[in-house]
Amino acid sequence: MAFSPAFLDELNNRNPIEDVVGQYVALTRKGSNLFGLCPFHGEKTASFSVAPEKGIFYCFGCHKGGGVVNFIMEIENLSYPDAVRFLAKRAGLEVPEDDSNQSLYKKKERLWALCKEAARFFNNQLKTPAAAEVRAYIAKRGLTNSTVTRFGLGFAPNTWSSLLDAMTAKGFTKEELLDAGLVLSNQNKGTLYDRFRNRLMFPIIDVRGNVIGFGGRVMDDSTPKYLNSPETIIFNKRRNLFAMNVVKKSKQGFIILTEGYMDAIALHQYGFDCAVASLGTSLTQEHADMLSKYTNEVVLTYDGDAAGQNATQRAIPMLEKTGLRVKVLRMQGAKDPDEFLKKYGADRFRLLLQSSENQAEYRLRSLQMKFDLSVDEQKVEFAKQAADLISTYSTGVEREIYGARAAEMAGLTADVMKIEINKAFKRRMAISKKAQDKKDLEISATRQPRSREIRYDNMRSAIAEENLLRMLLRQPDLFDRAKILEREYFSVPMFGRAFDALRRRWEDDLSVNPSALSELLTPEEMAHLTSILQKPDIPLPDAAFADCVRIISEEYRLANVSGISDLKEMQESLRRKKGYGGK
Repeated sequence: MAFSPAFLDELNNRNPIEDVVGQYVALTRKGSNLFGLCPFHGEKTASFSVAPEKGIFYCFGCHKGGGVVNFIMEIENLSYPDAVRFLAKRAGLEVPEDDSNQSLYKKKERLWALCKEAARFFNNQLKTPAAAEVRAYIAKRGLTNSTVTRFGLGFAPNTWSSLLDAMTAKGFTKEELLDAGLVLSNQNKGTLYDRFRNRLMFPIIDVRGNVIGFGGRVMDDSTPKYLNSPETIIFNKRRNLFAMNVVKKSKQGFIILTEGYMDAIALHQYGFDCAVASLGTSLTQEHADMLSKYTNEVVLTYDGDAAGQNATQRAIPMLEKTGLRVKVLRMQGAKDPDEFLKKYGADRFRLLLQSSENQAEYRLRSLQMKFDLSVDEQKVEFAKQAADLISTYSTGVEREIYGARAAEMAGLTADVMKIEINKAFKRRMAISKKAQDKKDLEISATRQPRSREIRYDNMRSAIAEENLLRMLLRQPDLFDRAKILEREYFSVPMFGRAFDALRRRWEDDLSVNPSALSELLTPEEMAHLTSILQKPDIPLPDAAFADCVRIISEEYRLANVSGISDLKEMQESLRRKKGYGGK
């Protein structure tokens, strides 16, 4: 999306980064910067920094960073254009849209409006005689009228074009219905028909309150049992969770992750307003990242069958990667939270939550269930695998506690189990040290960016490019001394684009700051640039800047020589410049 530089400058001026971030994070001043607990990953020690003078934020823990637009993109889960609109609305600015991008946003607005009208249509259909079966199903599942209203449940009639006819009558086009995934096309007949038929409907609402899609449970023997909207320009099932729009306001202090819509809804009805469900897909890293923005702790309540246990094992590392504490709830006497609540009530479920296992306990107990510990051979194998598992636990206290527990399970002494765990831990540390030593020997690898999308193929030039940009952003008038450099001289493409954009701003007498690059660079690139700018300031002697310009120019020429004669001429020139005695 191409917003004018002047507009973006005004947007940044009207939205000081410390004010915007301060609405989400409690900040404390330390010197020229502000610090707080990172909203993007769980932490107990503040590693999240805001630099008001530079207009940037950076987390030294999870390494996210950028300008105020990047912060809103991340915290509100918005695209770049939508984050700009969010900040413009906050500052009372009118957004100048070009035709193509205005068209895309208008299209999204139409689809949000269409899905909202479709949700109303389905909800109204729930009151019709044709919905008698689905009303009976709702009553059987124990859902109250207030719950139905709260989640906007509805009914898709068992007809081919009820929704199609109702929405076109309201002025929505057939193309919009197709784009929203509400209808399908019969290619042979050239006709359209409703995607959802004879189903209990669950509107899917994003964190900003927009209806973006639907889930539908069939009322007969048709398949699939649950059907979800397809991917559209407003609906991405990997980046949204059912009921997150409600849960983001919860004060429970944790989030319960369930396997399906009905489990989440039942938990809300029984007073647990912190339950979400994934949208017909396994938990993704995007889901984990979203959860980490709203809580520090997640309780997994997947079904107790093999599929549910496998899903739990896959989810734990993804959630822990974001810094979340993970607990696992084991249910006995019920296959899922919905059934447990109906049988035993909210108080028993609350006790179950309080006694839920942390991920370490869960993994150990899951391993135990794979073995018959009355058989010596299996007891030995369990002890080996338990030692390997416990050796991965991060603290000595955890290894001590769960080592004793594993010993008790296997009927071994705690000392014997401790010896096995220490052996496994030493093996793991030796392997880790060997890998780290190998990495440390590769000097260039230690300077490589964290993001795999950014590579330093020419380390000498890349470091000079880093330093050059840091100096230019600190003292823009140095652009006058970098006239020989062009965008293509930079070995790191993102640095070349940043240099070119900043120089054009300087030439046009616009502000030269990192936040001006938010539209040009990807979030990963902005985070990397911000990490560079967070390094201690370097002195600005003339020689240092001139060296950066010279190194970038030399490395570009070396990389682009056209033949042996050019190479010899280049090498001879370098020898003369460095005083190697060339004539």
